[in-house]
Amino acid sequence: MSKKLVLAEKPSVARDISRVLGCQNKNNGYYEGKDYIVTWALGHLVSLAPPEKYKQELSEWKLETLPMLPNPFKLEILKSTSKQYFQVKKLLDRQDVKEIIIATDAGREGELVARWILEYARSKKPTKRLWISSVTDKAIRNGFNNLVDGNKHKNLYFAARARAKADWIVGINGTRALTCKYNASLSMGRVQTPAVGLIARRDQDIKGFVSQTYYELLGEALSIKLKWYSKDNSQKITTKEFAEKLKKKLIGEATISNCHVKTKKVYAKGLYDLTELQRDANKAYGFSAKETLNTMQGLYEKHKVLTYPRTDSKYLTADIVDTLKERVRACRNSGEKESVSYILRNGIKSHSSYVDNSKVGDHHAIIPTEQQPDYTSFSSKEQKIYNMVIKRFLGVLMPPKTVKEVSLEVLIGGEKLKGKAQFEELLSNKTGKSVAEFERIKVGNKVTFKGLKIDQLKTSPPKHLSEGDLLHEMEKVGLGTVATRSDIIEKIINNQYVDNTNNVLKLTKTGKQLLELVPSKIRTSELTAKWERDLEKISNGQLNEVAFLKEMTDFTKEIISEIKKSDKVFKHENISSESCPECGQKLLITKNKHGKRLVCPDRNCGYRKNLSKVTNARCPQCHKKLDLVGDGNKKTFVCKCGYKEKLEAFNKRKDNNNKQMSKREVQKFMNKSHKKEESFNNPFASLLGDFDRDTKK
Repeated sequence: MSKKLVLAEKPSVARDISRVLGCQNKNNGYYEGKDYIVTWALGHLVSLAPPEKYKQELSEWKLETLPMLPNPFKLEILKSTSKQYFQVKKLLDRQDVKEIIIATDAGREGELVARWILEYARSKKPTKRLWISSVTDKAIRNGFNNLVDGNKHKNLYFAARARAKADWIVGINGTRALTCKYNASLSMGRVQTPAVGLIARRDQDIKGFVSQTYYELLGEALSIKLKWYSKDNSQKITTKEFAEKLKKKLIGEATISNCHVKTKKVYAKGLYDLTELQRDANKAYGFSAKETLNTMQGLYEKHKVLTYPRTDSKYLTADIVDTLKERVRACRNSGEKESVSYILRNGIKSHSSYVDNSKVGDHHAIIPTEQQPDYTSFSSKEQKIYNMVIKRFLGVLMPPKTVKEVSLEVLIGGEKLKGKAQFEELLSNKTGKSVAEFERIKVGNKVTFKGLKIDQLKTSPPKHLSEGDLLHEMEKVGLGTVATRSDIIEKIINNQYVDNTNNVLKLTKTGKQLLELVPSKIRTSELTAKWERDLEKISNGQLNEVAFLKEMTDFTKEIISEIKKSDKVFKHENISSESCPECGQKLLITKNKHGKRLVCPDRNCGYRKNLSKVTNARCPQCHKKLDLVGDGNKKTFVCKCGYKEKLEAFNKRKDNNNKQMSKREVQKFMNKSHKKEESFNNPFASLLGDFDRDTKK
């Protein structure tokens, strides 16, 4: 009897699919049922081979071996996941398997994950594609009832493959060239280097900014705040003398030169794509782009309450409209009960402000699924992100707000002042006037003018970029994709090219030097943005992959030649007072998300020593992760807030806590509290939460 092999991207998704398809027989690395076998990748199982797989001598980093330009490229099995690859390969080769269903993430990288496995395994069996935007049981069933031919998305695979090869050519060659030339751990990337350049540009704008003082003349009529405007419609006054002179003229009654009321419809903000969600979460809660994506991934895969996160669309397709009522019902126990009730009572009307087939690519905007959430199972971050999404979702389904805007312009002493106020403000008695009264006012009427004052102001420099701002800038100039930007930001921070303190991004001295050392063409975003557009053309079948890679190869030859000829020098800024015990050179202090360490600047030496390690233990004062520093009996937990505790004392405290209440008892209490919906305001539960975090160290 023939069977179909379903290849998912992750075990959790494979488990959901196998349940829907009735594959109840669980085996090592796959599920099996009567008609289907469901297996999974673990991210990439197969990837582009490193340089040494082409020639053994390329395992050594030498400037004279560059550029390395494989043709053809080789694939290799990733060692860390090789066991699962061979299980998938065995299933692909089974005689009873007649068809492959690709069920990896429905996007460019998901296509690459599956296609590289099939290519390396030399599978020639026919393929179908599962293309879904959520992993609820209903979505999976609908997806299997509407499978598409595997070749439909082949151009998406070509684009993903071209992206991977381009990053290999530019990234590996550029990184090796910089590192060998300057004997420093420097990396260069097709997207990451221009991203550093965006931060450098903002830092330069701030440094070169010269603040200017200016003045504004303010007054009030009919309780509406007014500003003086010049004949060319400027409201800024350059000198205090002129402002004082104007002020003397504006005495007595004013004549209304213009007054009208207009009705405006104010629509809610549109639905979220990933980038805007990351920006808003960063602004509201300080979440990094990576944190938001990971949280979204959990709400999509684990909880199944939100749709596919890696989307760059803020619109829905028309076929989704019929499903919206069920999705609204799923939000009825949220904090948006009034909106849910109104929408269900009055019905849903499709509108071009959120439904437009032409503005949807691989996936529609992020919206709730029809799955009823279990809020007690959400983490704090998940609760915040879910609330953000459903507020936007319900907002676009509500009728637009109708407001009336009053515009008033007056003349006094031959000078013009004007201002605006909205209808809602008038009804709240901020002005003491009703709209009806304004509608009776005629041009030429006299009004009392009062409250005249001069405000002294200064032009402000641009602000340093936050992660949310950088996401916006990257999107605006076409750097990276919605799926890759968070990884790029994390990488440039971990590489210490950019400092992120309190969500303020600043160029480090190392980052500044990197931009001085790399060829000028890769510092700015223009060329990389052009490459991203080319990749999009490949995915649409409008550009040949070979032509794109030829351009990448020529570019790489050019930049490697430029680096080799350079007479610039790199100066290490992070030199410690300790010397390398192997070669005697001064060690460098490096840090990343895992902690700090001392590293020998000579790559041929390779000596390194850990200074501190970021742990999962939580500070009892501020609840942030603790760093573990020192050796042997001197190991100590330290926190940025100033808290310190010896490892021995920490373990003793943890043991005492365990004796007072076992981990199982803690979990039992927490579950019971959640069911009663008391844990949100229960101080005892909060204490237990801190204890539970410590026990998970």
